Amino acid sequence: MHPIIIFSYKMDFSQNNLFGYIEDLQELTIIERPVRRSLKTPEEIERLTVDEELNDIERAVYLLSSGQDIQGTSVVASLPVLMRQNPAETLRRVLPKVREVLPVAGVEMQLTAAVSLLTILQEESISIHTYSHSFLHIILQNLEHRDAGVSNAWLETLLAAIEALPKETIRHEILNPLVSKAQLSQTLQSRLVSCKILGKLANKFEAHIIKREILPLVKSLCQDVEYEVRSCMCRQLELIAQGIGTELTKNVVLPELVELARDEGSSVRLAAFETLVNLLEMFDADDRSQTVLPLVKSFCEKSFKADESILVSLSFHLGKLCNGLYGIFTPEQHLRFLEFYKKLCTLGLEQENGHSDNQVQLQTLEQEKKYISVRKNCAYNLPAMMVFVDPKNFNLELYSTFFCLCHDPEVLVRHTMAIGFYEVAKLLNTDVYVIHKELVALLQDESLEVLDALIGYLPEILELLSTGGENIGTESKLLNFPELIPALTRAEQRAATSLKWRTHEKLLQKYACLPHVISSDQIYYRFLHRMLSIIMTNNVLPVQKAAARTLCVYLRYNRKQEQRHEVIQKLIEQLGQGKSYWNRLRFLDTCEFIIELFSKSFFCEYFFLPVLELTHDPVANVRMKLCYLLPKVKSTLKVPTDKHLLQQLELCVRKLLCEEKDKDVLSIVKKMVLELDRMETSLDAFQKRFYENDLLDQQKEREEHLLLEMEQLEKEKQQNEGRSTSMSDKMYEKKRRDSKASTTLAKTIPMSVSGNPSAAAGKEVKKSKLVRSQSFSSQALQSKYGNIDKCPSKSSSTGYTPVSAVGKGSMFSFSDDSFRTRSSNPSGTAAFSSGSTLPSSSRNTSNSVDQKSNGSKESHSRKVSLKNRKSNS
Repeated sequence: MHPIIIFSYKMDFSQNNLFGYIEDLQELTIIERPVRRSLKTPEEIERLTVDEELNDIERAVYLLSSGQDIQGTSVVASLPVLMRQNPAETLRRVLPKVREVLPVAGVEMQLTAAVSLLTILQEESISIHTYSHSFLHIILQNLEHRDAGVSNAWLETLLAAIEALPKETIRHEILNPLVSKAQLSQTLQSRLVSCKILGKLANKFEAHIIKREILPLVKSLCQDVEYEVRSCMCRQLELIAQGIGTELTKNVVLPELVELARDEGSSVRLAAFETLVNLLEMFDADDRSQTVLPLVKSFCEKSFKADESILVSLSFHLGKLCNGLYGIFTPEQHLRFLEFYKKLCTLGLEQENGHSDNQVQLQTLEQEKKYISVRKNCAYNLPAMMVFVDPKNFNLELYSTFFCLCHDPEVLVRHTMAIGFYEVAKLLNTDVYVIHKELVALLQDESLEVLDALIGYLPEILELLSTGGENIGTESKLLNFPELIPALTRAEQRAATSLKWRTHEKLLQKYACLPHVISSDQIYYRFLHRMLSIIMTNNVLPVQKAAARTLCVYLRYNRKQEQRHEVIQKLIEQLGQGKSYWNRLRFLDTCEFIIELFSKSFFCEYFFLPVLELTHDPVANVRMKLCYLLPKVKSTLKVPTDKHLLQQLELCVRKLLCEEKDKDVLSIVKKMVLELDRMETSLDAFQKRFYENDLLDQQKEREEHLLLEMEQLEKEKQQNEGRSTSMSDKMYEKKRRDSKASTTLAKTIPMSVSGNPSAAAGKEVKKSKLVRSQSFSSQALQSKYGNIDKCPSKSSSTGYTPVSAVGKGSMFSFSDDSFRTRSSNPSGTAAFSSGSTLPSSSRNTSNSVDQKSNGSKESHSRKVSLKNRKSNS
């Protein structure tokens, strides 16, 4: 039963409305007519049908001869394929047909042909000699097509061919005809094409040939009556200058540029200015001071008055221009260009001292767009202008401008500032603290595009702020900027509430740098729990994975054992044992990151058994993901220490093989079993094949121990400071009460209050104990391996399996002492001390099992010996 929809209006069938309905119906029929007309008649279908027995070459020839335009275009598009398959037949049979069709072909076929010939050139399916002989004439013939788009397409193909063609071919086939093509009697399109070809030819010939044959044409085109030709030729002067060298550039190109810079056409003046800036390095100091600088000054003066067309380009090239002319500026000129830059930075805002000028005329929309582009270009040039004024003078000369650009009302300007913020911070170096308020402002910007641009280099910016631009391992200086951390949290919240999840993902990935710049407690209270919340509540998988990895980084560098245990417990209880299967899947993702970031012993200590528990998960997707993770899980094991965990893993895999009912999961389990069998379990001792991985794991384990030791030292430091302050207070009271014994107290207070020898000795003893504990753990492990190596004499009687069989999954029966040395070691492989209520796969479990088995063996042997004694008696 479908619900009945009741409309809130009634149809009016009066005469007036009826005519309206009829008109609407007529419009619908008009819309449908082209659809009906587009259907092919039987005759057209018959004409479009091609014999299936024809090969590719015959089909191409047939379609070019008697087919329609769309079929011919298809053949032209397939020319590169035909040239790869059968170049000889294509050149002999297909290419003549293409030559016949192209002169009368439409725009689509012409564009397709230009692209196909360019593809053939790039693929080098035939020699360049064959290419020039077969295709160059076609390209030159279609260069002057009446359609500008087609002409440009053929020109691109020709310019690419010039790079590969030999000099002689270029000279006879291209340069010689170009003399007539560049004349005033030729069409405008022909002269424009000649300008671009001349620019390309300048790098193909020697300077004397260019001077004799090309430069006269260049001068002629620079004096052309059409401003389009003069502008086009002016933009090619940079390429020509690179081909003829510095001397000819100074004598020939520079005078032409000076004349074109005074041209009546604004586009010509703009082209001359940009070419002048790009060629600045080729001019000596005299040319710069006597010729270039006056021109630049005139451009700057006219840009606000009569020639606003050059304003956008001038603002874009100003940084390059100022640094290029830096050596010839007088102090007055230096200040003048700096003030000009500052004026451009506020162009269009029309504000002075915070008050609007009511006398300013309303700007048109076109002017407003131009002014926004100018300010955007000024933001782009800010690092270059900092170099121009010297970063040491930034606070005095450019900070106010920097502030205005960071708070510009237009998003484009602020976006550009966010992109270049890191460059500014790098240049400031030790003075980077000056711009921390602007960093906060950009982090809190209302536009997410600005935030997205800023976070690209956010780790580097925060590192500069935290170290003050100095490469020293001092304590983080971000504590001096208390408003920065709230800005970081708000930026993440704004990204989370938006629909731009990629920005949110990128932000979370960059926030993994925070342990290097702020304290562990700040991360714990302001960011860590937020990451866990994102993992559990966010609906975007990449965002959840980014949050999970960042959370693991925070856990990796957390300096308090209590906090670490709390986070681990939450991960296991809320994700690994969560009600939602989605959370359990994210738990497996998190475990994958933990395997990547932490030591093997850490994973085995806290996450090995919780991961294996998911083999009994009711959801097939969870079991499937677990199966894919099993090889990485096995790679964390070391034998003989983790023999018990290896047995647990094998037991879980056997259960999956025997009890799994889902066919997809079962097929993956079988694949993973083969991969697990091929894997070799690493030993406690270093092996050559696993040397790099073992070394990296040992380094991770050492860092985890170091965190524990640092925490212990901090606790003792706080206790010692508390004791010293309490003792000093007591001694002060004693001194105040007994004024007569002041001399005696003066001698005793330094000894009792400061206690330098005893306190320092206590700290040194503690540090030496910690160092000894580390060395003791390594000695214990070495002694354990030494005992194992000494066991072959007992292997025959005790059934000990050699170490060489470990990697093949053999079962072992080690002595109780071999396990006890590792578990009883206070700084063993378990990176965090016991005493928590976390589910743990500690080595103590395996020890107890082995102790029970050994105890039962001993009791059994005692019973046997008693029976023997009774029988003997």
